[in-house]
Amino acid sequence: MTHLIIGYLLSMVIGISLGLIGGGGSILTVPVLVYVFNVKPELATAYSLFIVGLTALTGSVKYWNHKLINVNIGLMFAIPSLIAVWLTRKFLMPAIPHEIFKSGNYIFTKDSLILGVFAVIMIFTSISMIRKGKTVEVEKDGKSERHYFSIILDGLVVGALTGFIGAGGGFLIIPALVVLAKLPMKIAVGTSLMIIAIKSLLGFTGDIFAGVAIDYHFLISISVFSIAGMFAGFELSKKIHGDKLRPAFGWFVLAMGLFMLGKEILLK
Repeated sequence: MTHLIIGYLLSMVIGISLGLIGGGGSILTVPVLVYVFNVKPELATAYSLFIVGLTALTGSVKYWNHKLINVNIGLMFAIPSLIAVWLTRKFLMPAIPHEIFKSGNYIFTKDSLILGVFAVIMIFTSISMIRKGKTVEVEKDGKSERHYFSIILDGLVVGALTGFIGAGGGFLIIPALVVLAKLPMKIAVGTSLMIIAIKSLLGFTGDIFAGVAIDYHFLISISVFSIAGMFAGFELSKKIHGDKLRPAFGWFVLAMGLFMLGKEILLK
């Protein structure tokens, strides 16, 4: 019972992060599912797509109501990203063998690969969050062009990564929207939530078509707490600037990433 309470509280933290700092929270979804709720890693990446997608969809409605979403840029990023997510979930994930290689008593499995890659991504994400004391500002001279091809290419890369590890990828999407699409930060956050919702929820259908057994009651219960956390994050953002908490959250993510890397790869 205790682990369930901890799991639901951490689910709220995921939403709070999305609502308060516009990203980073989804990187915790898979570790919470695996280490607290004992969900198998591959299934956890599928569940994460649903939870993160539904939470992001809820949050994007708020930004839509305030006209803080650039639909055209969002779709330009979301469509190739969605294609990459769906193909990854439908074909790549089922094609990876359970036992990748064996050396003596050491067996490197599919689960180890997923969690190992996830841990590395968490470490890079945490470093990005720790180093970014302030959000990136858009050039204000209006002379720089939007790099549309780079936006589409970035969408494909982020989509493939999202399909493999189940994270929303906001830590990669927001910088791309600011630097490549020249969007103001608030619009970049809102557009990022829209992109995450589209590619995660529709990408999740790749698992459905692949015949993965889904516990929807469990998924909805986690999503409810995550969504509640997002609304709490929105309220906190009115009193606390997200940039002040971003480094602290980054250190937490770094600790989690190092723990996972050690447990799944180094101490296996």
